[in-house]
Amino acid sequence: QVQLVESGGGLVQPGGSLSLSCAASGSIFNLNALGWYRQAPGKQRELVATITRSGSTNYADSVKGRFAVSRDSAKNSVDLQMNSLKPEDTALYYCFFAPLWGPSLWGQGTQVTVSS
Repeated sequence: QVQLVESGGGLVQPGGSLSLSCAASGSIFNLNALGWYRQAPGKQRELVATITRSGSTNYADSVKGRFAVSRDSAKNSVDLQMNSLKPEDTALYYCFFAPLWGPSLWGQGTQVTVSS
């Protein structure tokens, strides 16, 4: 079974940058959209960014202008570049791959902590 493996989380000071990466352990066909969610303690899971098979992107208002999502179709991977990080960006970040049909795949989550 294909799994998603995330990397790149960690601790960063406010105003800093982090890059998250998520790669599939095998081939995925009929991939539609990829992206990232996050969940902070005591809060609901929030959609952060998505990118479709055509390359169209969508962002939560709270991260527009600071985060950038990209994909590498050949590597079955999706990245999230996070700049100008704020303490409120602290959360567990999950990547997902949504096929045209069937259930989505999810990563295990990677912690991002923004603190001085």
